[in-house]
Amino acid sequence: MLRIVTAFRALYFAAVMLLTGSGLLSTYLALRLGAEKVDGLWIGAMMAAYYLGLVLGGKIGHRLIARVGHIRAYVACGGLVTAAVLGIGLLPWLGFWLVLRTAIGLGMMCQYMVIESWLNEQAEARQRGLVFAGYMVSSYLGLVLGQLVLVVHPGLGPELPMMIALCFALSLIPVAITHKVHPAPLRPAPLEPRFFLKRVPQSLTTVLVSGLVIGAFYGLAPLYASQQGLTTEQIGLFMGGCIFAGLLVQWPLGWLSDRYDRAVLIRNAAILLLLFALPLALLPMLPLPDMSLPLVLLLPAGFLVCLVQFTLYPLAVAFSNDHVEGDRRVSLTAMLLVTFGVGACIGPLAAGALMKLFGPNMLYAFVCACSLILIWRVQPEKVSGMHRVDEAPVKHVATPDSMVSSPLSAALDPRVDDRAVAEQMKGTDSKVSAPEAEEESRPA
Repeated sequence: MLRIVTAFRALYFAAVMLLTGSGLLSTYLALRLGAEKVDGLWIGAMMAAYYLGLVLGGKIGHRLIARVGHIRAYVACGGLVTAAVLGIGLLPWLGFWLVLRTAIGLGMMCQYMVIESWLNEQAEARQRGLVFAGYMVSSYLGLVLGQLVLVVHPGLGPELPMMIALCFALSLIPVAITHKVHPAPLRPAPLEPRFFLKRVPQSLTTVLVSGLVIGAFYGLAPLYASQQGLTTEQIGLFMGGCIFAGLLVQWPLGWLSDRYDRAVLIRNAAILLLLFALPLALLPMLPLPDMSLPLVLLLPAGFLVCLVQFTLYPLAVAFSNDHVEGDRRVSLTAMLLVTFGVGACIGPLAAGALMKLFGPNMLYAFVCACSLILIWRVQPEKVSGMHRVDEAPVKHVATPDSMVSSPLSAALDPRVDDRAVAEQMKGTDSKVSAPEAEEESRPA
């Protein structure tokens, strides 16, 4: 593993800097708007705009990279993201912030695509799993570091936007000065929504709910913690601890996923999420003089909720791969990310509206409602196994959440058939005859 980290240190450093800036920006916006008494609906809209930009960037990024090349596209989008962050610090106008937040999401998706295509180009086939794992660790590490900046610098003045812009600027250096050759151009994978809705409906439901929950968490958890009486430093610790839970759970989750029925695991995870989130949903406001007590209560509870909520997306990805052939898994990854992005756009808006009307505890009431949807919709006994692939259960691979990757991350996933990756690298699509496609689309 050390050799992998050394070989890809420049790209991993770029990913860490990108996610440090992104994680810090999300929390900063929630705290800044909360301090100015802006209601939760606007704060949710800021996170929804970011995910909208990510979804749009997945389509636009391919065209931009094909037109100007990987390095120029990466640097140009980095400049856009940095300028947008500085614009947020300079112009306190919420309508303009929404536009800038969307631009940040769009630019970052293009940057993710460049990093991931480069990782795929340089990784040997037998190393793809380790390279992917290193990228996941870099992503979570950056998100955690972004929260810990608030512990060191709790002020919400103009220094924070400048620090965020600094992180995005530093992420440009390792890619801009690389001496590696450009990766081969990649073509957007077809989504095939009708096929996947029939083939893996329970997986898509799980991914959609995961997007609802995780989008609401990143957008509104800092506001929730602030309204529960935590200081800025404590909010940084709360958010950092919750995100760290997402990284911590991935390895034991992989062990369980490879040994037990994944539909059962998803349903059990939904039950646990309901049980862990319910106390926070019912917990009244705590106007206590000792500000350390809310952190003592909220951090373990929030840690447990995140320990479960960050399992939903990787489990859904593994479950869907069990029922989709290798040459369709690039398209499957694109479909899953778009579905996640749609949920992540809706989640912050819905939870923000509830928090505006009924108070901050509605964030975790929303999580409870999402858990009930999963408990209702995911029914292991209805999985027929008709289209279960020969190698199922396909090996579980820890997968980054919160859209910190692009559809090109499929090329690094060792579950994806090498032929599908080669076809996408050449810009050709795998074609299936109409009768064959109709036969394959019967539900699992």
